[in-house]
Amino acid sequence: MTSALQVGDFEREDAAATSESFAHAMRLCEAVLFAAGAPVEASALAARLPPQIDVNAVVAAIASAYAGRGIRLARADNSYFFQTAPELAAHLGPERVEPRRLSRAALEILSIIAYHQPVTRAEIEHIRGVALSKGTLDVLLEAGFIRLRGRRRSPGRPVTYGTTSQFLVHFGLERIDDLPGLEDLKAAGLYEGKLPGHLLQAVPQDDEALQPDEEPLDSSDEAP
Repeated sequence: MTSALQVGDFEREDAAATSESFAHAMRLCEAVLFAAGAPVEASALAARLPPQIDVNAVVAAIASAYAGRGIRLARADNSYFFQTAPELAAHLGPERVEPRRLSRAALEILSIIAYHQPVTRAEIEHIRGVALSKGTLDVLLEAGFIRLRGRRRSPGRPVTYGTTSQFLVHFGLERIDDLPGLEDLKAAGLYEGKLPGHLLQAVPQDDEALQPDEEPLDSSDEAP
């Protein structure tokens, strides 16, 4: 004899379907992150998932699944990627590709861009107190540590520079505000840069959105 379906039966079916959908979403995101050669933005992951699936819950579940294993899910701003567990890095020396070494000048310029972005070439030179060569910016652009953000709304419309998610990944930062504060650096005697008034800020910013004093790059813009 056939029995009548109860409300609980539908609830169990819905729960099973939801569980299967979530498990599929985890597998899909895991595959995308594994195949990607760079951090993947949460919005890009969400675009691949059904609308009812919360991408934040998915990445949290993936991170939990990989906790304590040889690789882990890491975050850089709003992007995610897999990396070797930090405590195992010392055992992988022979297998690691030696990254390109930056000159002291390049590191100084990168630091200025990180702390004062969006910043123009002229502002970098003013803060540093020394003229910089075109080649140094090219090295940082090729390394993927900096990007062209936009153009300053001022005479000459100079290009503005900012850091990238690759910068965060390389230096082990989750967000740009994980950098030590300028006051902390000054107190430690590690920073003596001159600060133009409009560049004074308590916390470094790397917001993708253009600032009020910036306008979009032209379609023909190239790295200067």
